[in-house]
Amino acid sequence: MTADLITRFQFHNFKSTKGYTLRYRPWIVVHVEFFERKTDALLREKKLKSGRGREWVKNNILPDYS
Repeated sequence: MTADLITRFQFHNFKSTKGYTLRYRPWIVVHVEFFERKTDALLREKKLKSGRGREWVKNNILPDYS
């Protein structure tokens, strides 16, 4: 979750010097959702990072390369 997607991706793709973000460059945006309240955005992010949420992303968002 972020209020500034452009800055976040600049950090992930160019400024980060260690960790997860560096190992998996380049990062690309595959899905965006907008929320009025931060609490709603955090709840959605938590749901997407759950087992069922990851399955939903796999089936509905990510391209099928097979």
